[in-house]
Amino acid sequence: MKVLLLICLLAGYTLALHAEEPGANNIVSSSDIIASFPPDTQSVQEHSSGASALVGHLQGSGALVPATEPGGTEAGVTELWNGLKLEHDLPRPELFKTGPAPRLYSAIALIYDQETQQPLYTKNARERASIASITKLMTAMVILDARQPLDEEIGIEESDIDKIKRTPSRLAVGMTFTRSEMLSLALMASENRAASALARSYPGGKTAMVEAMNAKARDLGMERTRFLDPAGLSGGNVSTAQDLVKMVSAARKYTLIHQYTTATSNSVDGLGGRVMRFINTNPLVRNVGWEIGISKTGFINEAGRCLVMEAKIRERSVIIVLLNSWGRKTRIGDANRIKRWMESADTRSRTSRRG
Repeated sequence: MKVLLLICLLAGYTLALHAEEPGANNIVSSSDIIASFPPDTQSVQEHSSGASALVGHLQGSGALVPATEPGGTEAGVTELWNGLKLEHDLPRPELFKTGPAPRLYSAIALIYDQETQQPLYTKNARERASIASITKLMTAMVILDARQPLDEEIGIEESDIDKIKRTPSRLAVGMTFTRSEMLSLALMASENRAASALARSYPGGKTAMVEAMNAKARDLGMERTRFLDPAGLSGGNVSTAQDLVKMVSAARKYTLIHQYTTATSNSVDGLGGRVMRFINTNPLVRNVGWEIGISKTGFINEAGRCLVMEAKIRERSVIIVLLNSWGRKTRIGDANRIKRWMESADTRSRTSRRG
């Protein structure tokens, strides 16, 4: 009996693997899908068991997509998103037909074409999730909107030390940097103490800063976004992939944000005249195969590893949002998979037109 039961389970698992590919008709409802786990069998065994573990593994690997999203819209059904057509959890048919859709390991993903103002691919794009240091893009916009002197020096104080997550920092209490340098360190190296110092020196302090961040989010139409702190250390800083497209699009209009988020490194003077070199947290900015206009990474336990970018792929300007990716390198791997998919789609499309 045990052997027969095991055979049945294995057969069912094999059928699920083949039947529940993205875009398949056999789609599991969102109520049946548990939280995303890292896409490896061992991690599934560690987190759950039985059928729930199989569903979690399949969702994490991209083999399953929910049939509904909040509001009850069926997957694959076109609806209006701010006046734009959106195919939930599926690639757009005209792009998908040119090649297999990428299997992404981020729990939330959105590829948005800025020229056509259409999403090319969505995965849980309306799910609200913690966004970690992606927050710093909003912090930078609000700081620049305030038009405070960029050459004004700001010191690192005891209050800037992270007491929420106790994250390490190379910025010691007593160090001073210009506001411009603080912006660079917060955006490029994701320095939490720099973000805290910027907020502390904002007119009205951190409280006013957070209020301004939420006000700007509302102005941008980010209806499901909330900020509680300027660095992204709070798990309560939440948004959706759809909202983050709006934030990235707005941030791209700021020359300094473009400059700082895409710089490969930056050197500043530390204590005693010692030069400190900081590296961009996104290795893709050092990859000559990428043409990136905006970049920001993020990570806290509540958010997983996150990445947002504005980039040009085969002359097509897109915004890429990847949230809740738990593997150390999966967000970068997902970005590269998206790039290869779009390049392949473009190549196949051109070949088809020539034929």
